Amino acid sequence: QVQLVESGGGLVQAGGSLRLSCAASGNIFSIHTMGWYRQAPGNQRELVATITEGGSTNYVDFVKGRFTISRDNAKNTVYLQMNSLKPEDTAVYYCNADVTAQVSVYMTRRAYWGKGTLVTVSS
Repeated sequence: QVQLVESGGGLVQAGGSLRLSCAASGNIFSIHTMGWYRQAPGNQRELVATITEGGSTNYVDFVKGRFTISRDNAKNTVYLQMNSLKPEDTAVYYCNADVTAQVSVYMTRRAYWGKGTLVTVSS
């Protein structure tokens, strides 16, 4: 099986920065698109940013210019550098990855989720 483990969340003041990491492990053959999502209390989970295997990135408007997504394919890890944080960025941040992996005797491609890391931005 494949596991995604996020780290780097915490409490930060408005205007501050945090860097999230998400490491994938397991019988991985290839990781395709990776992304970060977030869910604030009472809200639905929403897309923050994605990055393809080749490094093409996509951001939602409310983080453009403040957040940067990157990945290290050798480490099966995706990062989210978050600058100029605002109280409205407070949420649980989840990592998502589209992975081809060996599951039992089969090669299977599917999306996996991490358990999330909490980011709290105080005003």
